[in-house]
Amino acid sequence: MNKQKIRIGFIGLNPDSHWAAAAHLPALRSLSDDFEIIGVANRSYESSKKTAQTLNLPLAFKDAQSLVSSSEIDLVVVTVKVPYHFDLVSAALNAGKHVFCEWPLGNGLVEGRKLAALARQKGVIAAIGTQMRYAPEVTYLKQLIADGYVGKVLSTTLIGAGGSWGNETTADLYYLHDQANGATMQAIPLAHTLVGLTEVLGSIEQLSARMLTQFDQVRLTDTGVLKLKNAQDQILIHGALKSGAALSVHYRGGITRGTNLLWEINGTAGDLQVTGENGHGQIVQLAIRGARGEEKEMKTLMPPASAYSGWPSFSGARNVGHLYALIAEDIRTGSRKAPDFEDGVALHELVDRIEKSSQERKEAWMRSDDKDVES
Repeated sequence: MNKQKIRIGFIGLNPDSHWAAAAHLPALRSLSDDFEIIGVANRSYESSKKTAQTLNLPLAFKDAQSLVSSSEIDLVVVTVKVPYHFDLVSAALNAGKHVFCEWPLGNGLVEGRKLAALARQKGVIAAIGTQMRYAPEVTYLKQLIADGYVGKVLSTTLIGAGGSWGNETTADLYYLHDQANGATMQAIPLAHTLVGLTEVLGSIEQLSARMLTQFDQVRLTDTGVLKLKNAQDQILIHGALKSGAALSVHYRGGITRGTNLLWEINGTAGDLQVTGENGHGQIVQLAIRGARGEEKEMKTLMPPASAYSGWPSFSGARNVGHLYALIAEDIRTGSRKAPDFEDGVALHELVDRIEKSSQERKEAWMRSDDKDVES
């Protein structure tokens, strides 16, 4: 097997802020035998040079096209805001590069399908950042279910807080509150967490959804300015998994004073409960408790210490690291173990089902309301 390091070019990397610095850099430090960051392209050349100098990177590119065209780069990592994914990922694929794109893949299902088709055409490794499925706690949960800890799964309930999408935000994150940008609560924290849920329990077969907006304005906490918002801040879903188990989901904007991530799995022989400090299951440290048989109280159930050994302490970086390890294997061996753009399309399709179900229910309610007025 070729163990030459895979050379990475980042599009969107600041040395001391945002997701790439918090998660990708620690993840790659844990995999230094496999990867080397060669260069960066940011919004401005000055920003690229600053990042390269701070992180001691060999190359600072004037723009993204220069990066994807460089013979020094094997893998392009795209960690910018969702509206820019399509053009940047398309450029990288057209340059014949392997790509790791943060989720969401594109701004909606249509863009996602186009990118997946282009990746198939180019025959490169095209990985999508849906890393909750690799959290050690999710792997452990999956094994508990497979081992019959809860018996037959009867139902699962998921409640999560989006953190954003309430009535306050910052100027930098205001774009999340405009549906047109494709960075909604259903597309980011809910979709990420549903990846973990379906990894453990199987796919969602049936669903009915309702999305509500409680605030039509959002206050920018760093300026005090009030701005319009149209992204929904309450999402309710009920339905059934392919196994037949009942499904109930409620995601809400902001952070509550209660439990901000609560995922329960209830079965004929036992129950499992997963909690976290926010509803971003792909980032947050998950805590597992369970009880079965004659047990009356839940007890802590966590993976062995070995599951965390050698990985970053931050759960988000740890999960991303597991994904990078699969990307390295795929690039070197031609395997397809990392979640790819086809997986991204499937997740876009799930989000699209949620949005369409909500819209259909809203239209049906409006027709019913009109009939009541006429009568």
